[in-house]
Amino acid sequence: MASQRITLDTFHYKWNKAHKPALTIRPGDDVTFEINEVTSGQIKEDSKVDAVKNLDISKLYPMAGPVYIEGARPGDTLTVEVLEVVTGDWGWSAIVNGLGLLEEFQEPYLYLWNLRKKHFAEFERGIRIPIRPFCGTMGVALPEEGSFEVLPPGKNGGNMDIRHLVAGSILELPVFVDGALFSTSDLHAAMGDGEVCVTAIECPGTARFKFGVKKDSKLSWPRYFSKGDEKAKKGYYTATGIGPDLMTVTKDSVRNMIAHLTKTYGLTKEDAYVLCSVAADVKIHEIVDQPNWVVGTTIPLDIFPN
Repeated sequence: MASQRITLDTFHYKWNKAHKPALTIRPGDDVTFEINEVTSGQIKEDSKVDAVKNLDISKLYPMAGPVYIEGARPGDTLTVEVLEVVTGDWGWSAIVNGLGLLEEFQEPYLYLWNLRKKHFAEFERGIRIPIRPFCGTMGVALPEEGSFEVLPPGKNGGNMDIRHLVAGSILELPVFVDGALFSTSDLHAAMGDGEVCVTAIECPGTARFKFGVKKDSKLSWPRYFSKGDEKAKKGYYTATGIGPDLMTVTKDSVRNMIAHLTKTYGLTKEDAYVLCSVAADVKIHEIVDQPNWVVGTTIPLDIFPN
């Protein structure tokens, strides 16, 4: 089995089956991807909030690749085993020009992270975020002609932002074109399910994947296998939203969490929103007892100081 590498200067911005492969490998080979920070360097370690205000969205999601896997054909399944994901020394989170779940957060906001300690990143008020790096975008070329945006995700994978795809996990993707043409980007140091403020801890870094092919398996949509989370020793706090509209109650649960964080820990509402995005999980608790549904936003208490 061979091990190869894709360097930072080899990337593309859209899905297109006409892209020339950056590498050709065999099933069983592994590839290390050097991954650019998600804005292609528009946000830097010393950036100010103006960098968020002036983002060129055409330079988002520089995808490393594509990789051509010999023997992969339409109708097969590409297996992507996550061997290792390593962050760079810094990262950032932001509230970006009115994007995100909550419409009341319109003003751009930027938070810079020091990731040099590797196991955790320090936040405000003594809060520590465990680093569990993964790639938010992992996918293959689509069968249709032309170029397609990375966002939103789709049947080919793409910007799925599944935080459970850490080392030890396996992602399976349907193959639509010869060679599959796999690419990846959007490396995160940490994220909560939902990524509610629209960013995680965004950072540069490297990811090493091992590839395989399951023949003629007719997979329709991506699926994955993971070990799950470690249990929080101190337990969890959950804020709920309950009502007849799923999106409304999801927003309510996040707002209720923000209110708790600002009152209990003295955070600003912007810092609380960012903290929800990088550390809290948004979950559907109940969707069968109509007319009202229950959504919970859950945060591990281990991240807070005693």
